[in-house]
Amino acid sequence: MALTDRDRAIIEFERTWWSEDGSKESIIRERFELSTTRYYELLGELIDSDEAYEFDPLVIRRLRRLRDRRRRARFERQIEQPPAR
Repeated sequence: MALTDRDRAIIEFERTWWSEDGSKESIIRERFELSTTRYYELLGELIDSDEAYEFDPLVIRRLRRLRDRRRRARFERQIEQPPAR
């Protein structure tokens, strides 16, 4: 499946969003006309996409590392906490 213009724009945004004025959430709403939830759903799909990796391997590798780090931290917190009763 080929990347759409929006897919490429999302990847390019992830490359430099911190240099923009304003919060990331407000920029997402303005630029992409998406809720942040929907944006991150699309981004999650892109992270796993071979086409996105071919388009910008550095950004995709960075996003995969961040996602994996967050998953590990969440998993470790669950192990540390006793089960709820």
